[in-house]
Amino acid sequence: MTILLGALDQTIVGVAVPTIARQLGGFEWMAWVISSYLIASTVVTPLYGKFSDIYGRRKVMSFAIVLFLLASVACALSQSLPQLVLARVLQGAGGGGLIAMSQAVIADVVPLRQRGRFQSYISVVWAVASLLGPVVGGVFTQYLSWPWIFWINLPVGVLALVLVRRALDGGAAGVAGDVAGGTSGNKNPALRVKPRIDVLGAFLMLLALTALLVPITRVGQGTPWSDALNLSGLAAGGVLLFAFFAQERRHPDPMVSLALFKNKVVAACCALVFICFFNFIALSVLVPLRSQLVAGLSATDAGLRLLPMTLAIPFAAFVSGRAMQRTGRVLPAVRSGVMLVPVGLLGMSFSSPTSLWAALFLVLTGLGMGLQMPPALILVQQAVPRAQVGSVTGLIAFFRQLGGAIGIAVLSSVLLIWLRLHLPAGAVMADADGLGALLKSSTSASAGGAFKGRFVGISDTAFQYVMLLTAAVSMLSLWCLPRLPELSAHDAAQPELTISVE
Repeated sequence: MTILLGALDQTIVGVAVPTIARQLGGFEWMAWVISSYLIASTVVTPLYGKFSDIYGRRKVMSFAIVLFLLASVACALSQSLPQLVLARVLQGAGGGGLIAMSQAVIADVVPLRQRGRFQSYISVVWAVASLLGPVVGGVFTQYLSWPWIFWINLPVGVLALVLVRRALDGGAAGVAGDVAGGTSGNKNPALRVKPRIDVLGAFLMLLALTALLVPITRVGQGTPWSDALNLSGLAAGGVLLFAFFAQERRHPDPMVSLALFKNKVVAACCALVFICFFNFIALSVLVPLRSQLVAGLSATDAGLRLLPMTLAIPFAAFVSGRAMQRTGRVLPAVRSGVMLVPVGLLGMSFSSPTSLWAALFLVLTGLGMGLQMPPALILVQQAVPRAQVGSVTGLIAFFRQLGGAIGIAVLSSVLLIWLRLHLPAGAVMADADGLGALLKSSTSASAGGAFKGRFVGISDTAFQYVMLLTAAVSMLSLWCLPRLPELSAHDAAQPELTISVE
């Protein structure tokens, strides 16, 4: 239920943003209705992981749900776009804990061999949210009113909160004596001793990540890297990040243990999900844009071109989870996924955006991504002590979000730079113009046939180069494979789970 709550809110809002902007005014804030949620949910995920290791999943998960619901009410009652953006920040602060905490709870209560099956359930929920979110958002906006896309969170969230409070106990067990491989039912870790909270570290981390992610997001929206605000934010973020690392080194119980990154499995899995979502989020924007610019499709038809990948990812994750349950092997799915993604991206770069081949290569790319996700999470949770499961799960969620933000910023910038260098004068008006301005200029009624023909040819070449760049980035995942252990899960004679590392 909490996965559904978090996933649905990432897809239901986008379709309603133009209507909201028309009713509330402030069109310059439109992009931040979505971006503010994503930034807030990204920066808080490491905090949720750490606090859940300290206070228990039940308390932290309940807090995240309550904050999310209160912020949903604030969103529905907003009277201006700046108010809505602020409420979305609070909603993201709650939403950042929903998915990470759900996956940490699964690690607490489900034995390793069964965990793949539960990851496949999560994949089904993601698929349902991805498909229903835009449809439900459109229906509510058209036939009721846009606040209903936030009011709908209340019944789902209240039910999720009730289930969490009933299904998880108070976290009375200490880390040393709690569940071993999920065999003691509802208990989740909480420390008996009073912890020393790294308040300064948490504050520095929030400031540093926000200072870095805001410029990166603005670049993804079309603002050049050289913009003064972007450069200032990146510089401030670098200084704050340095101060954060210094604080973590000297604090006895750091908010993010730097020793985690010395664990080669943790480092490899973080890199794996970063690369995966670097490509996934970028493709979610670039594939529809290519269909509009090169093939002249409408926005609706261009969006449908993503369906092969959108459906293939949860399907592959479902298959991967079931295979892990049957065989007890974790690494084969990762190997297969890492090999498939570059092939799919290379194929897309040389295929016409409306051809059957493009759809087939999108399916191949989605299958490769979906095969990697559940095993990466399971591997990283098994690579750390029980007391750090929440922290490392939050870390994986953070790198997933970070990969998406950086991916769309970098690849859209590369695309715009190429087009500005090669398109005729007037096709892109200024450095501050983003992908939307590019699309508008290509479809302008004043653009002649010769101009449009040249525009299409140059644009297609630019997209080919960007797709080749994504394929090159995806091949970096090959670095991760030798650093991942082959886990083999056996159901032992005792209730406890035996894990052998080859």
